[in-house]
Amino acid sequence: MNAFLQGLTNSLSNALRGKTFALSERLDELTLVVQDTDWVAAAQILRDHPELRFEQLLDVCGMDYSSYGEGVWQGRRFAAVYHLLSVSLNQRLRVRVFAPDDEFPVVDSVMQVWPAADWYEREAFDLYGIVFNGHNDLRRLLTDYGFIGHPFRKDFPLSGNVEMRYDPDQHRVIYQPVSIEERELVPRTIREDSYSA
Repeated sequence: MNAFLQGLTNSLSNALRGKTFALSERLDELTLVVQDTDWVAAAQILRDHPELRFEQLLDVCGMDYSSYGEGVWQGRRFAAVYHLLSVSLNQRLRVRVFAPDDEFPVVDSVMQVWPAADWYEREAFDLYGIVFNGHNDLRRLLTDYGFIGHPFRKDFPLSGNVEMRYDPDQHRVIYQPVSIEERELVPRTIREDSYSA
């Protein structure tokens, strides 16, 4: 770990004393994993502490770890990952918060800390089904109003559940069950007779 990341690690350890968290470094990037019960308080500390000053939220991503590491993952299934930037101190941080329930994933919203979280959290809700507690306008952002399911979950079918097409007899767009047979594409090796291995 380089000296800059070591200094940030020390600052985070001092500022978050009393909170449940874990720090890891990989590829010269620091990741902070925060307990879901401490998330909002930790977010305020990350923004306001003079040694941290992460005043800008760059992105929020939903994550589904159900098939992570080819199925060897033993932790919680869903997480919200926040990417933070301190413009004044020129430092970045990735923060991961796991939802405690895999069946109904809920993470506290940080819109009151970083207002930019609004649409990012809506996107994670729409695509992964992560509910952000305290979000004042949590509704679908990218999928259709009547869409059922969350398309970025690992158990969602690749071809979806319904397809739409224009019906010339009814003069409108109709929805119907998917007619495409789901299959796994495996490349086929074709060798000529003259090819020797």
